[in-house]
Amino acid sequence: MKNIQKFQAPRGSLYLPGGATGVLLVHSLGGSPLELKFIAQSLARQGHTVYCPVVPGLTFGTDVSGLSTWRDWYDAVESAFDELSSMCDTVLIGGASAGATLALRLASFRQDDVAGIMLFAPTLSVNGWAIPNTLKLFHLVSDKWTARLFSFRTPAPFGIKDERVRNFALEALRGDGSTPSDITVRGGGTVFEFFRLVRNVRPLLSKITAHTLIFHPRHDDQSDIKNTMTLQRKLSGMVEVCVLDDSYHLVTLDRQRNYVADRSMDFITRVLARLGVKPMVEAPKRATETKSQQMQGNGAAE
Repeated sequence: MKNIQKFQAPRGSLYLPGGATGVLLVHSLGGSPLELKFIAQSLARQGHTVYCPVVPGLTFGTDVSGLSTWRDWYDAVESAFDELSSMCDTVLIGGASAGATLALRLASFRQDDVAGIMLFAPTLSVNGWAIPNTLKLFHLVSDKWTARLFSFRTPAPFGIKDERVRNFALEALRGDGSTPSDITVRGGGTVFEFFRLVRNVRPLLSKITAHTLIFHPRHDDQSDIKNTMTLQRKLSGMVEVCVLDDSYHLVTLDRQRNYVADRSMDFITRVLARLGVKPMVEAPKRATETKSQQMQGNGAAE
């Protein structure tokens, strides 16, 4: 087994060494490991080893030409999973938006290796209330050469309800020489490959038996909650759903990120208990969050 402390993650990845339980987190289409940093740090404080890899082609700024394919993305995710599995006894996977779709594909082929799944606003259809109807016409494009002639700008509010957090996130996700407007653009070739990925994954959903936790905003601006309802119907394992009332698409960054982190930690603890694995560290309850839950119910419904 490889040494957890000595592993060198690729540049731009987020790697937090911990105990023998590993968590692989995959970011969204055109996103960055930074969007999962808060969740990753929360899980690391619980004693887990957390890895949020850069995925060439999926990560912002890694596929300017739009030539990467969804299979390239998947191969990178599977390779990261194998790296983590070589260091950890038990591994769970999670993904945000398109990253959730990649996580589901991995779970369908590696059922004996995936202990549990966490999905943050999973996306099979890009159909949120802020998505323009013109995107639907893109489904008529049948070849990647034509697809690369298009580009799509993510409309405001860019998946984040909290304006302060939104401005901070846009600044943090900036690449060298990039502007916030660049960050919100997705190349047509990349979107085309995502649609291909979804078509590949849909028939595999019924094969997935791992215990799954899903977070989805009730008013998701990019991915309607019907995406999660589809997964509830199709997945063959136990599925828990947390509906968020005060967040938009990027639930790991938005107003209810503390709730998402705590429920994720609780989920991992329960999965490990079922497997007979004792967690290294019991994360303390945040006093401020407990007070918020008592006053507001934290805006979540199940």
